[in-house]
Amino acid sequence: MTTYGNAGTFSGGSAGILDRERIIATAGFNRWLVPPAALCIHLCIGMAYGFSVFWLPLSQAIIAPAAKGTCDGMSLAAELFTTTCNWKVASLGWMYTLFFVLLGVSAAIWGGWLERAGPRKAGFVSALCWCGGLLLGAIGVYTHQLWLLWIGSGVIGGIGLGLGYISPVSTLVKWFPDRRGMATGMAIMGFGGGAMIGSPLANILMNYFKTPTDVGVWQTFLAMGVIYFVFMMIGAFSYRIAPPNWRPDGWTPPEKSNAMITEHHVHLDNAHKTKQFWLIWAVLCLNVSAGIGVIGMASPMLQEIFAGKLIGLPDLTFSQLSPAQKTAIAGIAAGFAGLLSLFNIGGRFFWASLSDKMGRKNTYYTFFILGIVLYALTPTFAAMGSKVLFVLAFGIILSMYGGGFATVPAYLADIFGTQFVGAIHGRLLTAWATAGIIGPVVVNYIREFQISAGVPRAQVYDFTMYILAGMLVLGLICNALVKPLADHWFMKPEEVAALQAKGATANSGGGSYGIGKGGLDASAAAFWAFVGIPLAWGVWKTLESALRIF
Repeated sequence: MTTYGNAGTFSGGSAGILDRERIIATAGFNRWLVPPAALCIHLCIGMAYGFSVFWLPLSQAIIAPAAKGTCDGMSLAAELFTTTCNWKVASLGWMYTLFFVLLGVSAAIWGGWLERAGPRKAGFVSALCWCGGLLLGAIGVYTHQLWLLWIGSGVIGGIGLGLGYISPVSTLVKWFPDRRGMATGMAIMGFGGGAMIGSPLANILMNYFKTPTDVGVWQTFLAMGVIYFVFMMIGAFSYRIAPPNWRPDGWTPPEKSNAMITEHHVHLDNAHKTKQFWLIWAVLCLNVSAGIGVIGMASPMLQEIFAGKLIGLPDLTFSQLSPAQKTAIAGIAAGFAGLLSLFNIGGRFFWASLSDKMGRKNTYYTFFILGIVLYALTPTFAAMGSKVLFVLAFGIILSMYGGGFATVPAYLADIFGTQFVGAIHGRLLTAWATAGIIGPVVVNYIREFQISAGVPRAQVYDFTMYILAGMLVLGLICNALVKPLADHWFMKPEEVAALQAKGATANSGGGSYGIGKGGLDASAAAFWAFVGIPLAWGVWKTLESALRIF
């Protein structure tokens, strides 16, 4: 039996309701209840990808004639505190940078705490930060203070993103030692799919709350904050962790035929001292830099390359279109962005599951080799005027972008062991924060340079695609250099046993603890439906919008 000792409390008992000791699974628990718990959190924080749905309404938040127009010509520092003009979309767009920089930084800083505190406490704090950030953001919108919107949703919400993102990783890897990639893929696909639910939901709410004098954004922030808090609490309190050395019934670790999968564990304090950590860091950074740059420019890219072809006027370039025609193709391009989101979420599950068969290193080889080919060919597809090939190429590219996120936790578990994989993954996510700056900068600045040099808009992305292909070549080289760790990096068996014994009775021999492989029983089916129905609705809304491309 598990003993609880005198751990810190939340509710005054010998072990608090949030403490790690309270969530060690007991006999009869079904491990298939853990992935939907993770999805409850990831589908909520994944709305960070969909925040652009607020930019246009927020840029018109002060209804004319009360506003003096947009804050054109005003410094960003002054714009943070002004109440007399509407914010520029570019100023609001800094929220994306805050989201993903703070996600990486907070995951790196508090990853070690998460391993000690457990996923329930991390999920609880994540909900407080993400939903509390929305509340502060609502106050910022209501009082028209951009700095408060940045601090609330951007900084505090960004911390919630980091904690929520990594909260299930270590737990899932230990619950599914037989299918590491698939398990993390199931959870992390929720982050990619959050915007597919959140964006149309936000549009519905803004239209509901909108009045002749109010664009309805602050009310939408409040409503979504309440909805997300409920979902995230359900997820956090549904987390259970596997007992030490637990194994599914009938499963034994494979024979030592794959040198890339270790049976040992590296301490968190030593992981970043290895060259393997930094090689995988570069692998993730380069893969994400290429993909995130495309995501940020997907809509204008389709509009400028295909222009009149999108509305049956193949001879018209983008600059020749009327304002009404540009509005029409903007709606079609929004469908393209939505379709890429669908490939993003599908790729997270597909590629991570496939990595269980192919191996993680071979999966990344596939990402880079196939990505190089597709990036190099997209200018040709554009010159051919083939919307189908162009959209398909970018769909596959974005599936591998998402697949890279979902596969990397299992890659880390293979190389560094599972004891500290959540915290190591947290530190690795600084690669995402870095990529969130590199990718958009490369794409945006090369585009502006090409336009100022007089390059036709239909061709301004050609050079960019070749640069991104070059990034993937570097990623391919880094992946090739990842080798198994030397024995001296691993903890001694007695060190691992001492760590695992904290808060639970250690069982060095492993076993099922009366917990089998699990399956889709009534409770698991109900929980999966709880997260699956909103996700299916988001997929349907995305497909509905994407069909307009063709």
